[in-house]
Amino acid sequence: MSVGRLTVVIMADVVIPAPGIRSVPLTDLDFTVVDVETTGWAPEEADITEIGAVRVHGGTVIAEFGSLVNPGTPVPQAITELTGISDQMLTAAPPVDAVLPGLLAFAEGSVLAAHNAPFDLRFLTAACAGMGHDWPGFEVLDTVRLARHLMATPQEVPDRKLATLATFFGTPVRPSHRALDDARATAAVLGELLGRLTDREGVMTLEDLDAWLAARDAEAAARRPEKVPGTRNTGSHAGALLAGLLARLRRRLRRFG
Repeated sequence: MSVGRLTVVIMADVVIPAPGIRSVPLTDLDFTVVDVETTGWAPEEADITEIGAVRVHGGTVIAEFGSLVNPGTPVPQAITELTGISDQMLTAAPPVDAVLPGLLAFAEGSVLAAHNAPFDLRFLTAACAGMGHDWPGFEVLDTVRLARHLMATPQEVPDRKLATLATFFGTPVRPSHRALDDARATAAVLGELLGRLTDREGVMTLEDLDAWLAARDAEAAARRPEKVPGTRNTGSHAGALLAGLLARLRRRLRRFG
């Protein structure tokens, strides 16, 4: 579990992939699955309270990283109720500029992964910028995006929330809105999703994965009803009829213009 001071648990030798990571088989890559807990929803108005990360190779957890982080501001009561992290717990915790370098060193040479990665990355990159450092050029994998294309709804799951996926796959650790537990759960979900990618889709490398995700995103976009300027795109039958009527009206106006 995460404690006030920086915690790194090494469970096996960490293998750092050689340059050319995008062509390395996914099974040979290290993934660092990261999760952050925060005082709010945007780094412009909130700060990190906890960082957890799990480094995985070949489906095996080889190292863990976790620390509470003193945000320097009070934790809102609603956030304490959600995460269980209180001001008292953070009093002796290190600030983010004492924790983040350790995380970056821990993740070096790996692919960074997170559930709803844009959220975690916004806070981590903002913290890095606040220290006056450039963010390393990690390859990033979002398990929400993966699940969107690999998990059927509602046939398999009602949504792609981490708790839903963890329940579906029966992960050993369930998400709890604590950084290390959520990173552990996400790592287990990632392993299941990567297995589906390989077995069902023949995706073997990051290059393959980028192409596959781009194609699935394009297919999903094509299935969405086209938005007509000046109208609400409800995706309903009425919306489709309105779009058709407006298109026909524009054609008639051009014909008589």
